[in-house]
Amino acid sequence: MNSANGSTPVTQFLLLSFHSLGQQTRELLFALLSLAYAATVVGNFCIVWAVLRDPRLQRLPMYILLGNFSWLEICYVTITAPRMLYDLLSPGLPISFHACFLQFYFFFVTGGTENLLLAAMALDRYLAICQPLRYPVLMSPQLCWTMVALCWLASFLWYIAPIVIISQLSFCSTYTLDHFLCDPGPLLAASCSPVHWADQICSIMGSLMLFTTIFFILASYGLVVRAVLRLPAGAGRHKAFSTCTSHLVIVSLFYGSLTVNYVIPTASGGSGKVVTLCYTMATPLLNPLIYSLRNKEMKGALRRTLLGKR
Repeated sequence: MNSANGSTPVTQFLLLSFHSLGQQTRELLFALLSLAYAATVVGNFCIVWAVLRDPRLQRLPMYILLGNFSWLEICYVTITAPRMLYDLLSPGLPISFHACFLQFYFFFVTGGTENLLLAAMALDRYLAICQPLRYPVLMSPQLCWTMVALCWLASFLWYIAPIVIISQLSFCSTYTLDHFLCDPGPLLAASCSPVHWADQICSIMGSLMLFTTIFFILASYGLVVRAVLRLPAGAGRHKAFSTCTSHLVIVSLFYGSLTVNYVIPTASGGSGKVVTLCYTMATPLLNPLIYSLRNKEMKGALRRTLLGKR
């Protein structure tokens, strides 16, 4: 527990959330976001359930990764949505120091894991299309589960340094954070300590995670496109592209909003909150729709496991 200028220890923060909106607007936003949160949890859980219950999907690395990604989306949105919804109905209630930093840590751990899982999914598509004969050996279910575990472990370890550094800063007497979640930007803005070095460390670590995975995904799909264009025009080329389309849509939504929020400095205040809503609520909500509507095997698995149809 730190203190502001050596005085009273910081025990809580006040998340301003969407404080500038009127009560009726907040209630409308609460209703819309509640529906989005419920749909996100149900939709992604359906994909997880289908993968767990369908023996055919359990043997395919693509669906092992998709099932884990859907479970991650449930965790990701649950870290932020309940508190945000609570603040919309009951603004002005503080969040404790420890709860704030726990939210900060797990929000970034799940976000980092999402980065790494998207890269793993790109690798899977590259191996399936560019190395089809060696694919069963290079991407076996056991190796796939090991890769998933390493994604989680790497993200848990990666964000220990930022959480420790920021938690040791001194904070000003108001302790207000102009956001609906405990994010590094508002926390650094509320600090009375010099934050340049802390800001630099957090920016470097976040940028390394973000751009390393982006470049890996782009390189993987660059090789995929090159390989597909060598195929004769027809069903084979269309099938190869169609297996990648859903993943590319999710990648574009997630990285587009993430880059705007953490790389472009003008995305702050109200606009920053809107952008944050895009990758914390919109991407997890659209994930099950995009994958289930464009994937025949997933639609078949959902019918078999949820409706009992063959």
